Amino acid sequence: MSEEKLHLCVIGAHIGDAEITAGGVVCKYTAAGHKATLVHLTPGEKGNPRLSSEVYRKQKIKEAEESAKIMGAEVRVLEYKDGELPNTEEAKLRICDLVREIKPDIVITHWKGSFHKDHINCYHLTMEGVFYAALPGIERPLPAHSIKLLYFAENWEDPFDYQPDVWVDISSVYEQWLEALRVHALFRGEVASFDYLRYYQGLVNMRGAEVGVNQAQTFMLPPISRKNLIDWFPVDKPVLIF
Repeated sequence: MSEEKLHLCVIGAHIGDAEITAGGVVCKYTAAGHKATLVHLTPGEKGNPRLSSEVYRKQKIKEAEESAKIMGAEVRVLEYKDGELPNTEEAKLRICDLVREIKPDIVITHWKGSFHKDHINCYHLTMEGVFYAALPGIERPLPAHSIKLLYFAENWEDPFDYQPDVWVDISSVYEQWLEALRVHALFRGEVASFDYLRYYQGLVNMRGAEVGVNQAQTFMLPPISRKNLIDWFPVDKPVLIF
């Protein structure tokens, strides 16, 4: 990797989405001296059958802060409500303003092929917000800022037409990532019947096996970004034929 220090930003629909889909990469970047920010568009406060939304909201925000601290990242929680994330110009400009404020180099967010409305809207808000942020003609309080890269994280709720393009080895920070996840009641199995932690542990181990490392997280490029011009075939990383 270049000696340049980068800023990685993961934008998730709910507290927990960013941590479990890209938290390993966040840990790897911060361990290497880079900056990372987790942005949660909603707290994900309506998913606890035993707690009111307001009580669980406070708990989730506290969990997000503690989890981010373990990962060495900063955290932002926006004001939108779980299950009601709007796909509006106001929300797109909110993302635009945030991108111009924190100036990330790399953004990771949800893929649009999801069965969760908030995830689909998060995709659209991020794509449009990043686009707006780069345009000087969109006049806002802060000057324009262009990111360098955008990726979509692998999420069990966003499976439709997801096609991984890159595998990132997270073996060196695997235990740190798990420690950060276990801060969340959701990932300790105290809220939902779905075993998130077991699923994602299996996923990163499977993805690691695919590329010959212990654990890996995968990410998808925007389809237009798959068009890569090269001068010569890269024989230093040969394509496997079996």
